Amino acid sequence: GRVGMGMGKGAEVSEAIKKGGENARSRVATVSLSANTIPHEVYSEFGGAKVLLRPASPGTGLICGKTVRAVVESAGVKDVLSKSLGSKNTSNVAKATLNALLSLRTREQILKARGLEHRLTAVKTA
Repeated sequence: GRVGMGMGKGAEVSEAIKKGGENARSRVATVSLSANTIPHEVYSEFGGAKVLLRPASPGTGLICGKTVRAVVESAGVKDVLSKSLGSKNTSNVAKATLNALLSLRTREQILKARGLEHRLTAVKTA
């Protein structure tokens, strides 16, 4: 339920990877999940990259490209369907995927934000 993304530059590859890892650890964010999948369908754009993520039934696995898979897997999602449209720039696809994951909200979070917490208990008891 947590993921971060960072970029790093360096004279050598190992130095760049180290800087990118440190940068990612400092930018870790929480992702709203529903069991092993995402709570609802979400679409996001970053630059020319467009990413569509859809919840999948248990046991489906990660049906997505390698860039989307890396971000979604890091967030702890086990079942998701995705489609990457537009640009294939790896950095932009990863950023669009991260934006999509960060825009997810569970039913409880939406009800609480709207001030309908009293309905939340009614939904659980019904």
